[in-house]
Amino acid sequence: MLLKISHTTDYIYGAPVSYALQRLRLTPQDNSLQTVKSWQSAVEGGSIEARYRDQFDNLVELVSAHRNTSAIRVIASGIVETNDKAGVLGAHRGYMPLWLYQRETALTKPGKHIRELARTLPKTGDLDQLHLLMNAIHDKMTYITGATHTETLAEEALADGHGVCQDHAHVFAAGARLLGFPSRYVSGYLLMDGQVEQVASHAWAQAYIESLGWVGFDPANDMCPDDRYVYLAYGLDYRDAAPISGIRTGQGDEALAVSITVEQ
Repeated sequence: MLLKISHTTDYIYGAPVSYALQRLRLTPQDNSLQTVKSWQSAVEGGSIEARYRDQFDNLVELVSAHRNTSAIRVIASGIVETNDKAGVLGAHRGYMPLWLYQRETALTKPGKHIRELARTLPKTGDLDQLHLLMNAIHDKMTYITGATHTETLAEEALADGHGVCQDHAHVFAAGARLLGFPSRYVSGYLLMDGQVEQVASHAWAQAYIESLGWVGFDPANDMCPDDRYVYLAYGLDYRDAAPISGIRTGQGDEALAVSITVEQ
């Protein structure tokens, strides 16, 4: 499937900023599930200072704001051809060893509720057990926007019984690691039925199975990724794979507006 994507992010400042630096993970890469036909990123009110691969092998761009600017616009867009392989990405690549993906983080540290969830799963084959984990998370967590934020802990989201895709992915990663599987957080895009304009990018998780390699699981939608998904970045949690993150100095409030379209 050919997917056309446009992702625009506007930062509007209440007062001119003396310094701002944004880190972009907005460039998809070729893998067994997708081929990037064309992709470009542009910045208004700032400049792209550097491009590099981070420790997770994500493509990263560093953007500095023009001095005393009152707004920054980041535009990423392109066309990606996707394949449906039931979420099976395959062999592990990159700088990080597999054992690193079994390490818990502040956002994914399991507590009573995640440990209980993992403990109650039947002892089945690796793939079946991960599917059961995905199903259980979907059943126990209602998708509600605005009920959580980027710093919400996986344990908190599961205990409260609601969250967004980021929270579902964090809970899955925590549970999979408890079960002995390396697991990682994935950011990207999802083509939604009958909806071109979207309010945010998407997130899901992957677990590593010896016989298959990396396999994707999307607890928010209770399915393995198909050809409607586009992969952007990986990491131990949201902080490692956030599409945009940064710092700034200066007074005044900051307003954020995001516009995303994904269409066939």
